[in-house]
Amino acid sequence: MANLTKMMLYFQKNAQKFGESTALLSGTQSYSYSRLINHAENVAGILLGNQSDLNQSPVAYMVEPGFSYVSSQWGIWLAGGIAVPVALAHPLESIKYILQDTGAKTFICSANFTSLLSDFCREAGVRLIVWEEMPQSNPISLPEVQLDRGAMILYTSGTTSLPKGVLSTHLCIESQIKSLVEAWKYSANDHTLCVLPLHHIHGIINVISATLYVGGKVEFLAQFSAEEIFARFNQGALNVFMAVPTIYFKLIAYLESLDEIKRQELKTCMQAFRLMISGSAALPVSVMEKWETLSGQRLLERYGMTEIGMAISNPYEGERKAGHVGMPLPSVQVRLVDEANKPIQNEAGEIQIKGPTVFKEYWGKAVATKEAFTEDGWFKTGDVAELVDGYYRILGRNSTDIIKSGGYKLSALEIEEVLRTHSSVEDCSVVGLPDEEWGEIVAAVVVLKSNTSSDELNTFMRSKMPAYRVPRKYLFLSELPRNAMGKVTKNDLKVLFT
Repeated sequence: MANLTKMMLYFQKNAQKFGESTALLSGTQSYSYSRLINHAENVAGILLGNQSDLNQSPVAYMVEPGFSYVSSQWGIWLAGGIAVPVALAHPLESIKYILQDTGAKTFICSANFTSLLSDFCREAGVRLIVWEEMPQSNPISLPEVQLDRGAMILYTSGTTSLPKGVLSTHLCIESQIKSLVEAWKYSANDHTLCVLPLHHIHGIINVISATLYVGGKVEFLAQFSAEEIFARFNQGALNVFMAVPTIYFKLIAYLESLDEIKRQELKTCMQAFRLMISGSAALPVSVMEKWETLSGQRLLERYGMTEIGMAISNPYEGERKAGHVGMPLPSVQVRLVDEANKPIQNEAGEIQIKGPTVFKEYWGKAVATKEAFTEDGWFKTGDVAELVDGYYRILGRNSTDIIKSGGYKLSALEIEEVLRTHSSVEDCSVVGLPDEEWGEIVAAVVVLKSNTSSDELNTFMRSKMPAYRVPRKYLFLSELPRNAMGKVTKNDLKVLFT
């Protein structure tokens, strides 16, 4: 086992403090904080070999959620490396892109991924370490890792260009954690269930890192199953749950398939939870209201992104407004600006963020990094919002959700909310299509739960909003295309109209 240096990172200090308390539960196994940090030290020793410090070298890892994931991540950090989590569902070409873009020369993987990775890693000169086959490392002194050093690279979704690697420092990560711990009142009594992919900030920071920071427990589910999630709920140990709107949508569908006695039993169980949160995509008001009816829980909606962590949140104590993402989190500065980049009030504008939670740079992309910030250091999110009675309300993303038609700026999200109130609409997504006369026209892609026509939808929408906001084209699909975090990939929808 490695010997810890006098200077310890935040997770090292806390793991030692919480000792034999349970940190992780996966399947039938439980793992203490002591066992977790000890194994992380062993991983660090394997990574270091004869080196004294990885000196911020990127190390990729592709392992199952649970003990192997957290110990790999912590081991990379203890060795002075930059952790690069890779999605379990990524095809080889996407993995190649990440390895080539980061320049990672070491890759930790679970044994069941070796057949996918071994040939490429051998040809590319990448050291492949199979997690299950790691030997016991020799005792070694761990490097001192300052908080301003690089800690993690997460990749953007790449919907409009090639994915960019978002580099966060240890200071950035700890600042994100501390902000959430203060705002959402994490404690050692928290026991949360992780059902989110772990190449995204939602699962990594909000679920795992913040919970472990205070000595709580994180339980893992190998793959999504509504039945299994409710079985875990019914055991009575869980008290915190975080998910994306798509998951809540599926959980609602499952609950509605049960008889009244079973639904009431689960509602009684869920009412005892301390907190339930939704994020990573806009939460439809209809989903929020239906979940509250079925669970007794008013979901807390928040706003964040890979580059900034969580920035805005409805209050833990206080009114959680449907259709709004709330107020700035501790240590986060928020402002709205116009197209000339000037701060504005009482009108919609782009959200800009400043503070210690903001990422350092796009990996290897100095020009993109410079373009992402204002001259005085504000990060340009590209998301448009308005401030109403102290609560921010997201109107959409400049590039995909703000439709410029006939001189109007229309929020696709607002039009979607109205369309979802039609009794035949299961789900929908609104996009802007290029048009010579109008600049863009409004189009809607709709998933139906009962038969209706575009003419009927058009009549309904015209009764609910001005004509210039009503979709001019409709397309019906069996389901909407989404990325790993449940966001609709709107660019995929636009091409369906051509």
